[in-house]
Amino acid sequence: MDTMAEGDNKSSNQLAQETAQLEEQLQGWGEVILAGDQFLRWEKPWFPGVLMGATTVLFMLIYYLDPSVLTGLSCTVMILCLADYLVPTLAPRIFGSNKWTTEQQQRFHQICGNLVKTQRRVLGWWKRLFALKEEKPKMYFLSVISSLVVMAWIGQQVHNLFLTYLIVSFLLLLPGLNQHGIITKYAGMAKREINKLLKQKEKKNE
Repeated sequence: MDTMAEGDNKSSNQLAQETAQLEEQLQGWGEVILAGDQFLRWEKPWFPGVLMGATTVLFMLIYYLDPSVLTGLSCTVMILCLADYLVPTLAPRIFGSNKWTTEQQQRFHQICGNLVKTQRRVLGWWKRLFALKEEKPKMYFLSVISSLVVMAWIGQQVHNLFLTYLIVSFLLLLPGLNQHGIITKYAGMAKREINKLLKQKEKKNE
């Protein structure tokens, strides 16, 4: 028990340390991150419409311009470089970082903690995938090949840009759907319907 407690304490301390490091790295982006967080969590009822409208306009622009892969990649990196240089400089003047409340600071800390936890989960899934490769190579091979075949088929049936639009839209709406309990609600409804179908099949078999 003592060993498990020590392990939990070590993990908690490491998580706190990584969170503090990320907070320090993203301090210049704090105001923008908090503003984006409000949109992603739908703090106002018209925020989802703004998100979808902005996403749709962006993808319509890409569709209209039809840039090459190299041009699109270059423009994306250029925008990221400009944002990395300008945002930390302009954000404090626009938002006023000296006016941060305790609630805003706590929310920023929570966001950074969630980002660290998400990174850990992704790394954990990646490690489990390689562990599966070592322990059960046949299952690993079948799982990976099947997944890639399904993805290749979907990519062949749906236009690349439209598929990307759907994925980006879903990812942008996901935090709000989760925050307002919509995912939990419909997942529960689906689970109940599946249970009903299983019970009906059991009754028929009897």
